[in-house]
Amino acid sequence: MFRMPVTATLLALALSACSPADPHQQASSALASGVLLPAYQQWLQADQQLAASSQAFCQGEADLASARAALLQAQGAWSALQPLLLGPLAEGNRAWQVQFWPDKKNLVARQVESLLSKPEPLTQTALDQASVVVQGLTANEYVLFEQSLDLSQAEQKSRYCPLLIAIGGHQQTLAGSMLEQWQAKDGMLAQLQAFPNERYADGKEAIAAILRSQVTGLEGMKKKLGTPLGRQTKGLPQPYQAEAWRSNASLSNLLASLNSAEQLWQGAKSDGLRALLSSEQHELANRIDSAYQDSRQQLTALKQPLSKLLSNDSGRAQLNALYDSFGRLHRLHETELAKALDIQLGFNANDGD
Repeated sequence: MFRMPVTATLLALALSACSPADPHQQASSALASGVLLPAYQQWLQADQQLAASSQAFCQGEADLASARAALLQAQGAWSALQPLLLGPLAEGNRAWQVQFWPDKKNLVARQVESLLSKPEPLTQTALDQASVVVQGLTANEYVLFEQSLDLSQAEQKSRYCPLLIAIGGHQQTLAGSMLEQWQAKDGMLAQLQAFPNERYADGKEAIAAILRSQVTGLEGMKKKLGTPLGRQTKGLPQPYQAEAWRSNASLSNLLASLNSAEQLWQGAKSDGLRALLSSEQHELANRIDSAYQDSRQQLTALKQPLSKLLSNDSGRAQLNALYDSFGRLHRLHETELAKALDIQLGFNANDGD
């Protein structure tokens, strides 16, 4: 059997060590460990707090304000994942278990009430086997923020608490399972860092998947603003079609998604998608930087809840300007950035909406 001389072996190793690393693999690995994984960890932490808060509230150890705050935190952590839906969470309709939106027929309220009207007490197993409509944060929000409910009344609290506790348990289990799969030996973290693997042939394929998820998230932001704004209904506002309209968290959730999308662009240590652009593409990088800044400035300048802004001409004008800003940001990624990175995005999860 042929054996390479020791000196030749050492030379080959030295040349390998000196050869430049694949920039796509570097960016994918950096984003996986510096942006994606921390977001999934924060999601689990928020759901653990949601479960604990629901238990404390129902046992009389915490007030309604604390339970609501935990839900808002969970909503924000989930919104931050919207541009980062890679791997198991994006498969098998799992995302529907976290949030049912849009709720065009008020199914959440109707199915919650139907579920709780059954004679047998609600158990964790029963909720886990129920419709996704009642398993997630939207159902939790209905219980905690619906104005027709009064959880200060013992009877109503005892009626709805089993559902709050079961939703907290379901969300915590789901988030824990997703994070476990991410960190498994051959899970998403490994698949975004070492190539080839069963999911990606090389770093460029992984970057394409990351960009595709980011673009889908940006498209989702447009939809979550455009739907209540009436962009698909000839300008007629649809305030009850807003995400998190009961808790008035629609705009803060959009900000969480925007910040997360920008993290993919910038990277945790300036090692994100932006780092893949060459010096000749500096002008595009600056335009994308400016687009993020414009969307953030417009969004943070809105000092009233979405429902209030939808109720008057001035507010709607601000929201339409923000929608257009989201549109520019989305197009820059979907067309110009994808072209600059020589990536074919293909099917978008929101196509046909």
